[in-house]
Amino acid sequence: MNFAARVPTVEITDLKDGDFLLDVREDDEWQAGHAEGALHIPISEFVARYGELTEAAPQDGRVHVICRSGGRSAQVTMYLVQQGIDAVNVDGGMQVWQAAGRPVITDEGEPGFVL
Repeated sequence: MNFAARVPTVEITDLKDGDFLLDVREDDEWQAGHAEGALHIPISEFVARYGELTEAAPQDGRVHVICRSGGRSAQVTMYLVQQGIDAVNVDGGMQVWQAAGRPVITDEGEPGFVL
């Protein structure tokens, strides 16, 4: 069975301003550029820092999980779904985010790029 077919997925074009975004890329990727307002928890630290997500995520809202291209975020999405959280993988990740013209910024608020 195709792994990706089982992962709840959303297209970049379906995201609305204010949707809760969880970025699971590593620190160097995040520092190069990320979506404004996203919560950053690298996949390598995710289980240890899971509490940060449960504190920050909207109680009745969906968690949109994003990485560079969709592979790591698919893993985290499946983990969250198993925990009973309404989570979806953002198809194509930050590469498609940037290609769609969505803003990518640094921590300083300057224009960033997808590493």
